[in-house]
Amino acid sequence: MRWIWIDRFEAFEHGKAAVAIKNVTAAEEHLHDLYPGFALMPSTLMIEGMAQTAGILVGAWRTFQEKVILAKIGKATFVRLVRPGETLIYRAKILQINEVGAAVEGKIFSRQTEASGTRELAVGEVEMMFSHIDQNLAGARFPEFNFVFNSEFMALFDAYRRDMPVEI
Repeated sequence: MRWIWIDRFEAFEHGKAAVAIKNVTAAEEHLHDLYPGFALMPSTLMIEGMAQTAGILVGAWRTFQEKVILAKIGKATFVRLVRPGETLIYRAKILQINEVGAAVEGKIFSRQTEASGTRELAVGEVEMMFSHIDQNLAGARFPEFNFVFNSEFMALFDAYRRDMPVEI
């Protein structure tokens, strides 16, 4: 993976759901490109963060033996902007999964820490579908090498995941 848009997993329940975290910092140059003088996290990158969270969850279903790609974004809605200093929470839940692919529901929140405590503000929702391309019904051939879940990815995944039940 060249660009990783999640920092770590907060929870991971094999075959069911995952929660990943992304700390948004002012040091990320891409936050300053969209609106100079008004840094914000582009919604497209939040969709990518959710796709990575959900794609890893889908890949884990078959112990990363299949190559998993994002096939379709059914819906993506956002209700607020995200600025540097916020912590994004990606909550992915598998709705349906089989040998061909998966449907996933994703919810994005911003964790806000205040003197009175911590709360989560809704940021957006994403519905997406993934394909197991090794099981591609069109008959296309793909390389044996798993270019999606390579050894570099697996080392990061093993270091930053926490297997535990997920509350969505």
